[in-house]
Amino acid sequence: MSDRAKTMRDRETAMSDDISTAEALREAQALFALLDRWVARGWLRALDRAFAAFLAREVPDAPAPLLLAAALASHQLGRGHVCLDLERTLAEPDLALSLPPEGDSLEDPPPRPSQLLGELTLVDWQQALTHPLVVGHGPGNTPLVLDGTRLYLRRYWQHERSIQQHIASRLDKEPCRSAIHCANGADRRPAEATHTSDPTTLATALSALFPTSDTLDWQKAACVLAARSPFAVITGGPGTGKTTTVVKLLALLQALALGDGRRPLRIRLAAPTGKAAARLNESIAGQVSSLQLDGLAPLLAAYEKDEGSNPLWEPNLLGDGSVSRLRSAIPTKVTTLHRLLGSRPDTRHFRHNARNLLPLDVLVVDEASMVDVEMMAALLDALPPRGRLVLLGDKDQLASVEAGSVLGDLCARAEGGHYTPETADWLTRATGQALPAEMLDAKGAPLDQAIAMLRHSHRFDAESGIGQLAGTVNRDAPGKEKRAAIRGVLEHGYADLSHLKLETDHDRRLERLVVSGHHEGFPHAGEGRVLKEGQPLPPPVGYRHYLQVMTAAAPQAVTDGEIDREALDDWARAVLAAHGQFQLLCALRRGPWGVEGLNERIRVALEREELIDTGDGRRLWYPGRPVLVTRNDYGLGLMNGDIGITLSLPQAMASTDGTNRGPALRVAFPAGDGSGQIQWVLPSRLQAVETVFAMTVHKSQGSEFTHTALLLPDAPNPILTRELVYTGITRARHWLTLVETGRGQLLDAVERRVMRVSGLGKV
Repeated sequence: MSDRAKTMRDRETAMSDDISTAEALREAQALFALLDRWVARGWLRALDRAFAAFLAREVPDAPAPLLLAAALASHQLGRGHVCLDLERTLAEPDLALSLPPEGDSLEDPPPRPSQLLGELTLVDWQQALTHPLVVGHGPGNTPLVLDGTRLYLRRYWQHERSIQQHIASRLDKEPCRSAIHCANGADRRPAEATHTSDPTTLATALSALFPTSDTLDWQKAACVLAARSPFAVITGGPGTGKTTTVVKLLALLQALALGDGRRPLRIRLAAPTGKAAARLNESIAGQVSSLQLDGLAPLLAAYEKDEGSNPLWEPNLLGDGSVSRLRSAIPTKVTTLHRLLGSRPDTRHFRHNARNLLPLDVLVVDEASMVDVEMMAALLDALPPRGRLVLLGDKDQLASVEAGSVLGDLCARAEGGHYTPETADWLTRATGQALPAEMLDAKGAPLDQAIAMLRHSHRFDAESGIGQLAGTVNRDAPGKEKRAAIRGVLEHGYADLSHLKLETDHDRRLERLVVSGHHEGFPHAGEGRVLKEGQPLPPPVGYRHYLQVMTAAAPQAVTDGEIDREALDDWARAVLAAHGQFQLLCALRRGPWGVEGLNERIRVALEREELIDTGDGRRLWYPGRPVLVTRNDYGLGLMNGDIGITLSLPQAMASTDGTNRGPALRVAFPAGDGSGQIQWVLPSRLQAVETVFAMTVHKSQGSEFTHTALLLPDAPNPILTRELVYTGITRARHWLTLVETGRGQLLDAVERRVMRVSGLGKV
């Protein structure tokens, strides 16, 4: 047994191995002795224990079951849940803790929650939660709120209520008679003078944006549903055309706004992270530049006619010609949600809030699955009452790292549609296409009418192993049937899919994968594939690729002391783009198959190949070190999830005094505004970064990599779920290597779902 294990066991023994679980539910002292053992074990956070201790100090007569519930409710926030469901906890007590923690191999564990709560009934627990100074049942100032069987920390109850109320108030309004009337700020003309968004008007505009089709075009349906409602959600898997749909939606809204003689809509685009913002910026820019808008010219006639006399017309805003004006009115600049709201350093508050609303008419938020409940509440608080909100995202991806699963909760019924006959009739008249009968529901909720799910992938066709595996993992099916289907996909021999089973913990094929891409694991060694555009697709690569680009493309040193900044930026962009050609993803942080163990193993492998030089690990900073920002740094303008590469700047061959100067290290980050600019940062100024040869699947959300390697650990773990596996698979753009260790955990993981506890689904 290790020294750490012995120390831990001795400490737990000193705390008394004979803690009675019955006493822990009767006496606070016995309860805190048990909580201390849970904290020492890593099953409970010290913060959670401290919260319960604070309540005990402030309210000495608080019963032990109440203090236990408070500690567990606090702990749920760290695990992504908004609240503690008492009934579910009693049914599955051991799920209330982080049990077992990653990498825990210690013996002699303390009593588990199942032993503690075995004889506690729901009625008894609810009765213990009736203390008026600690627990409330609605608005007030108690630290806890009990809503049915769900126990909240008050702040998160308020966040959830705020989201529900904001969305319900928008859905409660009648569908916009003008596609821009409820999104264009204050009334600049009487409603009667506006173009009505009746199906006929929209049908004309939609025919100019979408090709005719004999089958239901879900992109067109999503566009028209979003145009109809001041709150809308467009969800779908990778390659289903979410960005294409929203660009056409914005063109439609702007065309109707300009055709109605109004000024262009103030549209803002945002994403949760800098990486996601940069991706959306690139995608939106390409879509807008290639969008065919000539068919919308007739809708702009009124704007052309009135531009000279309309006091709202801004002649320098749009350029020449109605179509070019329309194209220029569709924004391509994307920002992060933190920058949009105006983060205030060292606080949880933002500059834009309910008292200082965002100056916009339409807000589009991409990768909405990553938005936690606190951020969504802040966003909705700052949204103008007439502002239109459109959420884009994949409902099946992992939820946010922080508490809540807002998009998943809102889209819980999206698969079945649940459109009312009224909505279906309106949609048919606008698109000329009928909804499938199985998606109609006379009792459909207002939220259902504002959600559209895109169902056809344009990126992954029937010949794509990535698409087939993602779809099979995400499909609801009996256990044996699903396992057989996944095996069938893995054994089919798809050109873009490789399944690597490591025979031992030290199997050197893992090193070959991360260094060179292990292209021999793909059919024909990855040769011969062609993109849909007709371009040949190079075989998959590993990290050697970006490190060779870093060396080969480095600007030459200069002799006059000046450095060509444009050349440096071009070099950094090339290295960052090459780094995006491959990424190893894993599920855990600790242990040999977690981020910590894999980062060290990969560093050693790359140094062995003489691709990096870390002085056998003695140097923290070295050329080629990729780093991931783990905490927002508002001073530097870097956000959690941003990735940078450490580069050695070229120096003058000799300084003015004739002495040779050593290399200067800087970390190059892509600008978080999606502009394509490069931000150079001194390593010493980065206080919250980590090496990112290996990245957790959670941190990879909002990113895509040409070749993704998804590594699953060798032992069962609660973090291994269908959502994690699906998210990891769909980070791959063209190549996927699925790496399994030990006996493999894929088939078990896909049968386990993330079940985050909240009450948001009741909007």
